[in-house]
Amino acid sequence: MNGAYRVEGTRVPGPTLRQHCLSTGTKGAIVNLAETPIVVPESAEDNVTDLLEERVAATPAGALFSVPEGEGWRDISAAAFKEQVVAVAKGLVAGGVEPGDRIGFMCKTKYEWSLLDFALFYAGAVMVPVYETSSPSQVHWILEDSGARGMITETADHAARFDEVEADLPRVSLKWNLDRGAIERLTEAGAEVPDEEIERRRSIANGDDIATLIYTSGSTGRPKGCVLTHANFVGLARNSASALSEVVNPASSTLLFITLAHVFARFISVLAVYGGVRVGHQADTTQLLPALGSFHPTFLLAVPRVFEKVYNSAEQKAEGDGKGKIFRRAAQVAVDYSEAQDAGRVPLMLDLKFRLFDKLVFSKLRARLGGQVAYAVSGSAPLGRYLGHFYRSLGIKILEGYGLTETTAPVTVNVPDRFKIGTVGPPLPGHRVRIAEDGEIEVAGIDVFREYWQNPEATQAAFTEDGFFKTGDVGTLDADGYLTITGRKKEIIVTAGGKNVAPAVLEDPIRSNSIVGQVVVVGEQKPFIAALVTLDREMLPTWLENHGENGSMTLEEAAAHPKVQAEVQRAVDHGNSFVSRAESVRKFVVLPTEFTQESGHLTPKLSIKRDNILRDYAGEVHKLYGDNPKTEAVSLK
Repeated sequence: MNGAYRVEGTRVPGPTLRQHCLSTGTKGAIVNLAETPIVVPESAEDNVTDLLEERVAATPAGALFSVPEGEGWRDISAAAFKEQVVAVAKGLVAGGVEPGDRIGFMCKTKYEWSLLDFALFYAGAVMVPVYETSSPSQVHWILEDSGARGMITETADHAARFDEVEADLPRVSLKWNLDRGAIERLTEAGAEVPDEEIERRRSIANGDDIATLIYTSGSTGRPKGCVLTHANFVGLARNSASALSEVVNPASSTLLFITLAHVFARFISVLAVYGGVRVGHQADTTQLLPALGSFHPTFLLAVPRVFEKVYNSAEQKAEGDGKGKIFRRAAQVAVDYSEAQDAGRVPLMLDLKFRLFDKLVFSKLRARLGGQVAYAVSGSAPLGRYLGHFYRSLGIKILEGYGLTETTAPVTVNVPDRFKIGTVGPPLPGHRVRIAEDGEIEVAGIDVFREYWQNPEATQAAFTEDGFFKTGDVGTLDADGYLTITGRKKEIIVTAGGKNVAPAVLEDPIRSNSIVGQVVVVGEQKPFIAALVTLDREMLPTWLENHGENGSMTLEEAAAHPKVQAEVQRAVDHGNSFVSRAESVRKFVVLPTEFTQESGHLTPKLSIKRDNILRDYAGEVHKLYGDNPKTEAVSLK
C-alpha cells in the first residue's frame, strides 16, 4: 500500500454531497461520512507544469503576478512568467540539475519563490522547501534526510546557516544564492540550452511521480518528509478552482504574506497560476497594511491570528482615540447583523444601526484592507464564530478550511454558496471525510499524500486498512456534511477526575484578547485545568498607553502588573464561558517571555509546540498545582 486513495464511483453531474448517517434514536442522525464527488476527472499523464501551460494558452497577456515598483506594482503576464521560468530552468539544467534531483530552497515569500518553484518543475527537479526561520540543525536534517543534491538560499543569513552544516552534507554539491545574483547567472548560463530539452524535462513526470517533498512542522516530533505527487497538486487545483470559481478567476487578485514553504500558501500559489489570479507578495507583515492599500486584493490567505490582529489593532486604535466603546458597540452590531442574516430576518432597528456603523466604522476597516477584499481563506486553527460574523458584516466572507501537509492543504472548505460560520466546510470535490469511533477525522481523496519519505513504518501507521489517512485531529460532521474541528487527538487532556478536555476550545477564545500572545492549557492527570499565558509584545505598548500605563514597560514588568493580570483574567473568563466548570481554567500564570520559532516553541505557521513548552516550563506548571492545589479560580504571578 502506498497510501494514495482515489475516490471511486459516480463522476457525472448530480448531488454534490453524499452522506452516510448513523441512527441515534431521539437525537436524530449524526453524519459519520461525507463525500463530494470529483468534478474534474483525474489525468494520469498531467503534471504541475501543465497548469501553467494551460494558463498561458488561455490568457497569455493576463497579469499573473505583480512585483513592487516604486510606490506601486508592475504586472507580469502569464506569457512573460513562463518565459522567465523556462530561462531559469535552462540555467538549472546547465548548472547540473538532473531529473528527479531534490533541491533545497530557503527564501522569504516573494515573486522569486514561485519563479524558482516552476523553474524546478520545468527542469524535472523536486523542490524541498526549508523554512527561512529554520536553525542550522533543522536545515541539516531536511537536506540529509531528503538526499538533496542542491541548495538555493535567498539571503546571506540563509547561506550562513547552510554553510554551518555544509561540510556534513557532501551530497549537496549545487549551490545558488538569490542575493548574489543567482537568477541573473542562471539565465545567462542557460542561454545555450535548447527549448526542446526543457520541453522534454517538463514532460517526464506523470501524475504518480513526486512533485515536492515537504517536511512537517515538527510540532509532534522530528519533521517527516511528505511525498506529494503531481496528481495531488493537479487534481486538487482543478477541482478547487471549480468549487471556488467566485474566488479564484482571472478577475481576482491576492497578496501572499504567509510563508510559501508551508503547504497552505504553496498550494494557493499553484492554484492561482492555474486560475489566472494576479498575485503579489509581502513578506514583511509590518508593511502589510500599506501593501494591501496599494495592491487592492480581492481575497486574502491567512491564519486566524492575522484576523485577530487586524481586529485587535482597530479596537486599540479606537480606544486610543477615545472611541473604544463606539467600536465595541459597532462590532457587536456587526455580529448581531450577521447572525440575523443566518436566521433569515434582520430586524429594522438592527438594520438601521448596521447602516450607520457601516459608514462610520466598517468602511474604514475595509479601506485598510485594500477596499476590495470580498473573501479570505483561513486555515491552521479555528477562527471563532464572533470574528467570522464580524468580518462577514464588513463584506468579507472568511472561508475557513481544513487540511494538513499530508493532504496538500485543503480537504474541506467553506465555499461562497455553501458557507457556514463555525465550521471548516464540506469536503472539496474528490474527497471523503469520515469520523472514526474515537472521534478521529479520517480522509481519503485526490490530495492525500503518497507516503512519508523513506519511512514505511510511519506511512503504514498513518493509514487505515481501507486507505483512509488518519489525521490525528478530532471533529464532528453535522447533518449537512460540514466538518467542525474540536482538537488534536494526542492533545486531549484527561484530568484526575476523568474529564476529557480539548485545549483548543479554551485556548482560541482566550487568545483572541488583544493583550494575549499565546495560551497553553494544562491539566493532564491534575485535579483541574490551568493555563500558561504569554503577552503579545506588538499589541502590549498600545494597550498599556490606552490604560494609562507606561508603554515601554518590559514583558517581565507587564506580566506582574495588576492591570495586565486583570485583563488576562477577563480573557480567561471569556474562554471559560464556552465550557463547563469542570473544563474551565481555574488558575493561570502570565509568563514574562514569548513563545517563538527561535525558542523552539512555535512552528513556522505559529502553532504551539505543546510538548516542548510543557518540557521547558515544567517548573511553572508545578507551581500552578503545588503539593496540595486548591481548586478555586486564582491567577498566579
